[in-house]
Order: sequence, then C-alpha cells, then structure tokens
Amino acid sequence: MLLLVLCCNAGQISTEFAMEIMSLKPSFARKLNHQGLSPIHLAVEKGNQEMALRLIETDNDLVRVRGKNGVTPLHYICEVGTDNGLLDTFLKTCPDSIRDVTTANCTALHIATKNNKLDVLQDLTRTLRKKHYCWEVVNRKDKNGNTALHIAARNYQPEMVKVLLNCRANKHATDRHGLTALDVAQNRNSRESITVLRGCFIPRVSNFNQKLEKQIDKYVTKASLLIFHDMDNISGDDRSALLVILGLLLTVTYQASLSPPGGVWQGDSSSNSIVTTRIHERKLPGSIGTSVMGQHFKYYLRFLLHASTNQYLPQLQPF
Repeated sequence: MLLLVLCCNAGQISTEFAMEIMSLKPSFARKLNHQGLSPIHLAVEKGNQEMALRLIETDNDLVRVRGKNGVTPLHYICEVGTDNGLLDTFLKTCPDSIRDVTTANCTALHIATKNNKLDVLQDLTRTLRKKHYCWEVVNRKDKNGNTALHIAARNYQPEMVKVLLNCRANKHATDRHGLTALDVAQNRNSRESITVLRGCFIPRVSNFNQKLEKQIDKYVTKASLLIFHDMDNISGDDRSALLVILGLLLTVTYQASLSPPGGVWQGDSSSNSIVTTRIHERKLPGSIGTSVMGQHFKYYLRFLLHASTNQYLPQLQPF
C-alpha cells in the first residue's frame, strides 16, 4: 500500500523511494487499492509522468495490469486523455497492450471514441495499422455488439469515422440490432458521418447482394483470424508454407480475373466488326474487352464457388 500512496505524489524523493520498494518487492506494483487501481493507474490519474515511466522501465507488462472492470493503464489513459507523450511511450513499450479488452469487451479504441479523444484515437490507429491483427482489433465488438465505428457514428464524430475507416474498420459490421454504422448515423441524423460513410459504400443492387456481402465479410474475417493469429510465434517452416499457399491463391485469383466465365467480348473498333454490330443492334450490356457474363451475378457466384471448392457443380448457365 505504501507504493500506492507514493504514486499519488510527484516528488523526486517519493519516486526514488518507490523504485527502491519495487526492487525489493516487485509484486507490489501489481497490487490494487480499494478503488481497483494499481500504482501505475494512480500515476496516470495524478499526472505523475516520471513515476509512470519509471514503473514501466522496471516492468513493461505493467501497462497491461488489469484493474477494476478489467481496465488497464492503457485503457485508463485513453479515457482521461494525455498531452505529455505518455500514451506513445506505453504503445512503444508494450504495443500488444492495444489488444486488451475490459470486462465489457471494450478495446482502447472503444474507450477513446466514447470519450471523444480524437488525438488518442489517431495515436492508437497509427500503431495498430502496423500490426497483423489490425482487422481483429479495430472491428472488435463490445458487449452490445458495437464496434468503435458504431460509437463514432452515434456520437456525431465524423473525424473519428474517417480515422477508423482508414484503419480498416468494417463498414458492413452490424450491432446486436442488425444495424451498420451508416444505419446508426441515419437514425441519429448525423449528416457529416452519413456523408463520410456513404462515400465508402458500394451501391447495392439487391437485398440478396447485401446478405451475400455480409456473409463473405464474416467468413473473410474468420479466415484472417485463423491464418494470422499468433503469426509472430509460428515456425519458419510454417511461415514459408503459408507464403507459398497465399502465393498460389493470388495467382489463381489473378488468372481468373484475366479469363472470366464466358471470356470477354471480342472485336475491334471498326464499324465492320460483326461482334460490335451485334452488341449495338441487340443492346447487349457488354462492350469490347469486358466480361461476357459480367452482368449475370448468380452465374459469377457459382463460378466463384466452383473455383474455391474445386468440386463438381451443375453445368453453368446464365440466369
């Protein structure tokens, strides 16, 4: 408890004394007071930057100490905000702390967004974009099914919406009520957020397409988590095998885009071209060099399923 008291003070003597206690009894740095706060929580709360820095120099993982409700010092600093560079130091010292969540399943991004800390959110996303688990963290849902993007849209924070979208936030993610961030912004009549989100949405042609895109997003997310989970700890052989597999998948995808089902419309730009004449006379949807079956969405879907499963499908016919 003495270490907790010292962390509330800002004097040089107190800092040195606290470090002496830490060297004798390191476990004291993880003790919580009756409010559920550790010494480093208190140092952040009181603005005692020197104490906080000395503590994490002794033990980097103190940034991840869980206090009341699972709030870590990183979460705490995202709530109270900072202008002394302490957040940057936390992220550099223990970058993986950005993955930690509270008991309400809130990430540091949720907390910064809820408390309207734009500068904090920018620092977090700057670090997060460099990590292979970026997609996982930025699209993490809290206990109510809200991503940070939902919260930004609900709280009239268009600048935060932009920051999150630039950090690969999934604009199609839904909360527990089935609402996307755009739906939330429209319900709140947040015009600026609506403008930003609409600028990122691809026009939908049918409800079927909407449901399909959500399902694809769901499986892509699961696949990315499965493939890239704990990437730093896999063996060299496994890493090489994974790179080979990904290379093959990219090659197949590229080849399929060059040779779509049914080929591409042939012909030249001359008025004597039979194919060109037929296209104009019959008002066909294609033009020279574009996919013949490009307008038949269901046909193309079956082609993708066939390519991905490598299983027999009934003969492909346009619908």
